[in-house]
Amino acid sequence: MASPASPSPASTEINQQTTLENTAEIGDFLEAAGLLEYDPAAITRIYAGHPQRLIKRVWQTLVPIGLFLLGVGFDWVTGQLANTDHARDRAKEAADLVASLGPAFIKAGQALSTRPDIVPPLLLEELAQLQDQLPGFDSALAMACIEEDLGAKVSEIYAQLDPEPISAASLGQVHKGRLHSGEAVAVKVQRPGLREQITLDLYIVRNIAAWLNRNVGLIRSDLVALIDELGKRVFEEMDYCNEASNAERFADLHRPNSRIAVPKIYREATSRRVLTMEWIDGVKLTNLEAVRSLGFDPDDMVNIGVDCSLQQLLEHGFFHADPHPGNLLALKDGRLAYLDFGMMSEVSRESRTGLIQAVVHLVNRNFSQLSKDFVSLGFLAEDVNLEPIVPAFENVFGQAMEMGVSRMDFKAVTDDLSGVMYRFPFQVPPYYALIIRSLVTLEGIALSVDPDFKILGAAYPYFARRLMEDPDPSLRESLKEMLFDGDIFRWQRLDNLIASAAQGSQLDLEGLLDQVLDFLFSAQGGLLRQQLVDAVVERVDAVAWGATLRLSKRLPQRLQPPGLRQRLALPPSDPMLDLEPIKQLVAILQGLPGFEPQLLLKRLPRVMSEPDLRSMGFQMAQGLAQRGVVRLLRDVLVPPQTRSVQPV
Repeated sequence: MASPASPSPASTEINQQTTLENTAEIGDFLEAAGLLEYDPAAITRIYAGHPQRLIKRVWQTLVPIGLFLLGVGFDWVTGQLANTDHARDRAKEAADLVASLGPAFIKAGQALSTRPDIVPPLLLEELAQLQDQLPGFDSALAMACIEEDLGAKVSEIYAQLDPEPISAASLGQVHKGRLHSGEAVAVKVQRPGLREQITLDLYIVRNIAAWLNRNVGLIRSDLVALIDELGKRVFEEMDYCNEASNAERFADLHRPNSRIAVPKIYREATSRRVLTMEWIDGVKLTNLEAVRSLGFDPDDMVNIGVDCSLQQLLEHGFFHADPHPGNLLALKDGRLAYLDFGMMSEVSRESRTGLIQAVVHLVNRNFSQLSKDFVSLGFLAEDVNLEPIVPAFENVFGQAMEMGVSRMDFKAVTDDLSGVMYRFPFQVPPYYALIIRSLVTLEGIALSVDPDFKILGAAYPYFARRLMEDPDPSLRESLKEMLFDGDIFRWQRLDNLIASAAQGSQLDLEGLLDQVLDFLFSAQGGLLRQQLVDAVVERVDAVAWGATLRLSKRLPQRLQPPGLRQRLALPPSDPMLDLEPIKQLVAILQGLPGFEPQLLLKRLPRVMSEPDLRSMGFQMAQGLAQRGVVRLLRDVLVPPQTRSVQPV
């Protein structure tokens, strides 16, 4: 048998070169796999020094992107983009292209879908439709990942684990299984090589962003900062230990709410790339018949989700940023289950307060102050000229507010606002982008249940309750701004506010009454206290004057004071409870569900001990004394004929 031919020097050199290239690529692969946090400098160091894999991926991504941009450029030159239908087709083509390029580009597209300051409205709509559902990967690779990360055979960890996934997304896939202790579990396993592919794509996208920022003057926002924020979030999402911590924190925050369910995390079977959690059987909120078959009203389940989302956003400041239909399940025991805690975000106390203040200015149609709120919330730089923005806000919100905040179309308003943000120098903070994504998604789910649903109408009772109950000094000031028109207290606004707060499912009536009293005796309640003092003085003076006239009529005419002898009409006798402020307040409180007079009587000792009450008593005595002197000199001692000729 002939011996195999010896390789030629040329082929040996090629094989050695290929081996060196593969070794370099494997080195890149391993180094990228070891990155636990997003680090742009480290990623640059990995790929800038070893360009082989980079060149291949650039070819796979930039060529189709370049061809698409050439087509868009041709459309722009020929004027075809002026045709809305054609422009929409191009926007859909762009979204499809992004989806085809892999997880990092999908995540980038989803991030851009919440940035109206960067993306034109039509493209914004199409990017908002981006889904990260991808085909699953080989189950053998999934089992190998579990064994490698958890350090034991699959059979030692799970009594049973389905080899075929029940769902797959851009970052991983989910298998159903059972622990040896008998609990049913969902096991999320990360895609093999995901971290390496994500780091490479982020490096490419970041460099594209840097080039656009340098060379395209129309782009005002810092695209590199946007990609860095995206990278940070994607790395957090790829760390399943972080997702486990998010789920446990979310469960702790909402433990008092018996209508919210969160899957239990099994830490002993969880790692960076494997997450084992309680299996939850439920039906999607959008499956109306299935929800009804459980014996529950879909509207009620949606209201639970809305209340919980607002509590996340405005109370806890830690919210689920991806509440799509697959992540919200109605359970047979009447609870609403939240799933998938990979994408969470936080809102600072200052930002939460700022959002409520912005709602107050919106309700009061104070668009000038609303534009300043956008500065304090980080949407606009402090040196931006707000004059042209105020009428733009009035244009967007003025007509929408005609039917009241409860009937405002949130999606239509955000679409209109997107146009304003694209025209003016807005920069959307990352937390706001996720809030909008969360609320728009939630509204979409609710609309599938109730076509007339309005997210702001559902949210306003919660805003009102926070405004009434929260002791935060900034919100106390906002409450004053809401209730006063200059120096005049608007009882109708208080009525509307308390009525809205009472619509909430978690109204703390006693807490609300305490906050009303806190406001009355706070520095911000000074004008209201003065109105109460003036009203009491007015009514006591009227009652005393009526009593004086009645007593005078019983006296012989010669004993009647000069000013009272020819008085014919007597003023009506009104009880003190008819004092307008007290009457208004009692009427408002009586309208609250569960209100009883005992709730006010319980607070009488607290009211009597207030220092400001003594001050109010002194002001009343002073006011009554002044009025008594005026009555005596003007109406009692001076005859009517004399008064009529006195100069005014």
